[in-house]
Amino acid sequence: MRLATGMLTAALAWAAGIDPRPAATDYPAHARGDAVSLGAEYMVRSLSARNQTFVVNDYLVVEVGLYPAQGRRLLVSSGHFTLRVNGKKEVLFPQTPGMVAASMKYPDWERRPELVAGGGVGGVDVMIGGNPQVERFPGDPRPRQTRLPAPPRAPSGKPEPEQEAAPRAEELISESALPEGETSQPVAGYLYFAYRGKIKAIRSLELIYNGPAGEFSLRLI
Repeated sequence: MRLATGMLTAALAWAAGIDPRPAATDYPAHARGDAVSLGAEYMVRSLSARNQTFVVNDYLVVEVGLYPAQGRRLLVSSGHFTLRVNGKKEVLFPQTPGMVAASMKYPDWERRPELVAGGGVGGVDVMIGGNPQVERFPGDPRPRQTRLPAPPRAPSGKPEPEQEAAPRAEELISESALPEGETSQPVAGYLYFAYRGKIKAIRSLELIYNGPAGEFSLRLI
């Protein structure tokens, strides 16, 4: 039992999530129970972390904060949440950050209808339109097949200063997801729900929590 608790605590520490707001009431939607207070905000299809904002297509993003009551420990899991769209009986379940990150890192992960125009310039095939292809594994030839050669650059004679690489979208998606594990401290992070419908068609959104702290329903819109 102690080993399982230790593993949960370690998992929670590994997943950083995002900084929780001062209180659950600082979220547009919030609820309070004996064991926990919850806050949530509908972010449409965007997320922000480390001063950067990204759009994740085909997903609805909800920021969630959980605040255990004083002296209480709470098991946090994305599996305790579902999302009801337009009052339908069927609900959406959160997707793993890995799935969302993969859809960002590999835009052609799932093929979609696309318009592609082909042509030739100087013996090099040029593709206009279509989903960008990225390297799936070291040495993957696909990206090189449709990539234009880089234009030549004149030497400047001065060493270019090294710049710290900005975190990639897929890294922030996983890093800022709702942490999972047992905690006595407030935690916050994003939940990702797969949704390919039109945003304008969403008339109501209801975030449902059903976990060890009870059952709550938060009206997002």
